[in-house]
Amino acid sequence: QLQLVESGGGLVQPGESLNLSCAPSGFILDGYTIGWFRQAPGKEREGASCMSGVGRRIHYADSVRGRFTFHNDKAENTVYLQMTSLKPEDTAVYYCAVTTRYSMREAYCLLPEYFASWGQGTQVTVSS
Repeated sequence: QLQLVESGGGLVQPGESLNLSCAPSGFILDGYTIGWFRQAPGKEREGASCMSGVGRRIHYADSVRGRFTFHNDKAENTVYLQMTSLKPEDTAVYYCAVTTRYSMREAYCLLPEYFASWGQGTQVTVSS
């Protein structure tokens, strides 16, 4: 199983921003499908944003579109999730994950079942 390390979570007030990072341990991200997921207490894990390995298309969940930005820094071998205008409902543990699986299904990379390698997660809390 491939190892990933997330960082950048924290406690912020509504309307503020955070920048999460995800770095691999011992491998190159190029070519993998990469996803950012989140899981709030008592809820199922859901996709927030992802980049497909083929075509490098970026997708966003409706709940974050326009506020979150997926950024792939090939030179740093790191991906970022830039989160702005944060809301209390964005509170969750955020995970990055990678997979080599592929599907013709649109935005398949937002579905956690396609991924086998996950980071440990970073807590994001949005509260006044």
